[in-house]
Amino acid sequence: MAKKQVTLIFPQHLIKEPVIYMMAKEYDVIPNIRRARVTESVGEVTLELEGPEEALKKAVAFLETKGVKVEPVVGDVVS
Repeated sequence: MAKKQVTLIFPQHLIKEPVIYMMAKEYDVIPNIRRARVTESVGEVTLELEGPEEALKKAVAFLETKGVKVEPVVGDVVS
């Protein structure tokens, strides 16, 4: 099992959508919310994702195709 920390930036139209849930269910990864900040215009969530390496890559690609900006957390170490 690998771990990856990412910061997700959601545009306004995705703030109320269950994107993290859909990603976790579709790719069988475990999200652990480390920090979140949501306003009326933007949502920002720092997640630790855990799962097989290939599943993590697919999960991140899924988020990006939905329109979520995915940024690695500085100092991120995949173990």
